[in-house]
Amino acid sequence: MQRSAVVVVADKTSLKRPFIFANAVHMALCFFMLTMTVAWHRDLLQTGKMVSHASVVIMYIIEIGCLLLSVLGVFGACQGKRWCLILYAAGMAAASQTIIVRTALSYQDIYEKRVVREETKLLSMMPLSTTSKANRTLLYSIQEEFECCGLIEGYKDWGSSIPPSCNCQYPGKCIRLRGSATLGAPKNQYVYQEPCLPIYVSELKLAFSLAMGIQFGSGVFWVVLLIMSIKLMGQIKRKQEFMALLQSNRYVPGAF
Repeated sequence: MQRSAVVVVADKTSLKRPFIFANAVHMALCFFMLTMTVAWHRDLLQTGKMVSHASVVIMYIIEIGCLLLSVLGVFGACQGKRWCLILYAAGMAAASQTIIVRTALSYQDIYEKRVVREETKLLSMMPLSTTSKANRTLLYSIQEEFECCGLIEGYKDWGSSIPPSCNCQYPGKCIRLRGSATLGAPKNQYVYQEPCLPIYVSELKLAFSLAMGIQFGSGVFWVVLLIMSIKLMGQIKRKQEFMALLQSNRYVPGAF
């Protein structure tokens, strides 16, 4: 009776179930991100957009690697295999350290240089009345998505060729063109009042900040999984030593 009571207490304090649950959540997230990456990559190939081959490969390696690590960790927890948890802990330590350090070092570069590059790219399209067809298509989509018109001075950037994507139907966001407001433009036409460049840059900064936050949060989550795996390895080791002691008939109550 005394031996079974000790075993029950050991099972109740085990990290096995929380560790398996946390890794199940991690596997679901990794699978979701892998699915999104595949869809994104397929869309890029279909539209003919250029993308760095190395960046795509790195994303696949990280997502598939983390998925396999969680499978290894769950197997080790279920079967009580410490060697699986050791490999799991080593992989999580490397992954968490890499992503946290990389995020911290590259945040300034991504947040500033990439935003500046996108802003410069849009400004190079001025004047909009003479920009290329490809640039016009991009601007049309930006105007429709962010409900704005032009880049710097609003509808005036388009001169007399204000595109339909500037047409406004939402009170509070519109401005009505008078006869002399824009030469050649339809009279009493309602267009978006706000220019697109400040809105686009603001949304771009927010998107980059969210991406960096997700990366850093992933690194912190991996650190938590690493700590749980180390503690679980200690529990498995103590349980194995306890069971070996029971089988040797040298068990002393209160030793564990």
